[in-house]
Amino acid sequence: MTKIYIYCVFENNDTLYGVYSSIKSAHRDAIKLCNKSTGSVYINYQGKSMRPELTLLRNIFKGEVDLKVAYFSGSSKVTVLKTKLRE
Repeated sequence: MTKIYIYCVFENNDTLYGVYSSIKSAHRDAIKLCNKSTGSVYINYQGKSMRPELTLLRNIFKGEVDLKVAYFSGSSKVTVLKTKLRE
């Protein structure tokens, strides 16, 4: 049985924006959605604010399933959820 992971991107009020099979595409769109305000974009994970880098996101998601990571900037908030397809 093949493990297929998907990444769901949710906008401000948990409205589904898109579903991706590529972590790179989900990261790109999360940054694009957060970049609408004038402030810098950050990743919030375990109470820490960090610069949003693809390598950081990969390391956070490594070996995890059903995990949410929040991107924020000013009034914008985007959540990326990693999950897997179930039969």
